[in-house]
Amino acid sequence: MSFPLPITLAFILVTFTTIFIFYKSTIQNKKALTIILLVLAAQGLLSLSSFYSVQPIQMFKVPIMVAPSILIIFLTLLPAKGKQFIQTLNLKTLTLLHAIRIPVELILFLLFTQKAIPEIMTFEGRNFDIIAGITSPVVYYLAFIKNKIGPQALLAWNVFCLGLLINIIVHAVLSLEIPIQQFGFDQPNRAILSFPFTWLPSVVVPIVLFAHCAAIQRLVSKQKIKR
Repeated sequence: MSFPLPITLAFILVTFTTIFIFYKSTIQNKKALTIILLVLAAQGLLSLSSFYSVQPIQMFKVPIMVAPSILIIFLTLLPAKGKQFIQTLNLKTLTLLHAIRIPVELILFLLFTQKAIPEIMTFEGRNFDIIAGITSPVVYYLAFIKNKIGPQALLAWNVFCLGLLINIIVHAVLSLEIPIQQFGFDQPNRAILSFPFTWLPSVVVPIVLFAHCAAIQRLVSKQKIKR
């Protein structure tokens, strides 16, 4: 599919902004940045070659889009070295990172107007992820500037927003033109199969997902230590 240049450029900017903010949260960890950029390049080349968008969509290609990033997340969250890395992350920056979900949701709405995704994937449908983006700077301000909310409230916010993210992931997958499709039959989810929007499920969403998981792990471990 082809998209208006402003939408394409806006999403590329959002992608690199997400990577930059996450890089800042890692205290400029070059290894983490290198891994992200490698995934970005690989998925970009695959989508530019029309690997994902050739019709009919082959079911086995969908995991290729997301599996590398999900595997990296698990390998980071579980081992001892990964947990050490998570302890070095800046929780303030991880919290602010979720503000990126506001422009992401606006771009998704524009893609809906271009008939590239179904309405169910927008804030006019069943996608409430923009709530996480709007509340992100508020939570940051209350938790880290004013100290009005503590670790438990921050943990609850991360769990709630993680649920919002999982909700849109499920609806996005079930809107693809694959055998398990449940939504968007009149206007399926085709945008994420084309460059640069393949970066949404392969780069942007995994970074947001990891930010929540890392924050939750940090906050849970902090509560255990206090007990």
